[in-house]
Amino acid sequence: MANSQNMKNKKADTLDAALDRVTDGSTILVAGFGFGGVPEVLLEGLCGRGLRGLTLVNNNAGNERIGVARLIEEGCVAKVICTFSTAKTSFIFTDLHDAGKIELEIVPQGTLAERLRAAGAGLGGFLTPTGLGTDLAKGKPVMEIDGREYVVERPLRADFALIKAKQVDPRGNLTYRMAARNFNPVMAMAADCTIVEATTEVPLGAIDPDTVVTPGVFVDCYYIAGPYTPGTIGTPAS
Repeated sequence: MANSQNMKNKKADTLDAALDRVTDGSTILVAGFGFGGVPEVLLEGLCGRGLRGLTLVNNNAGNERIGVARLIEEGCVAKVICTFSTAKTSFIFTDLHDAGKIELEIVPQGTLAERLRAAGAGLGGFLTPTGLGTDLAKGKPVMEIDGREYVVERPLRADFALIKAKQVDPRGNLTYRMAARNFNPVMAMAADCTIVEATTEVPLGAIDPDTVVTPGVFVDCYYIAGPYTPGTIGTPAS
């Protein structure tokens, strides 16, 4: 039986170490809904790496000048795949997209979640009536079943997922804080490498197995960030 001595060490002692596998041209899932459940510390750390050509998959196209918006503003992002691109707080993306400097793929929110879930479950795709007959379905196969047409949607898998958890244990098992859970669990399953920003670390066995939302098998690396305070990244929380 595995124990804490022979387990793979998933904990990164520094923010740079947590992100050192991310390279130019990577496709990255970024969890969060609005301002909730966003891995702010990981995103700020990513901004400091000077990467280029990234594709970001997010619910929206960034907020104000932090996180995803800051990555976009600094020229790190070539394409955004999201549901809401024109929110009032997404002005950085809007300006660049209007100028033809960044690519956009719009995906309906339910379709986005299901494409991620399909990727995590190893499925080849799914059928949905959402978007049928609109620009969103252009170029996609359409199937008829029982007299009704459906758009064939493919799974959406990425190189990396950046997610935010409330608690993590040494095996990488995760819990989330209420609605901050949002896209985090499904994105954790849909990436080749999942990097976690956790508020607190607890000992092995401290999390009731019934309350684990994301099992550690889906987590490759975690960093203990503590509560997020802008401008104080890079030092592990005590």
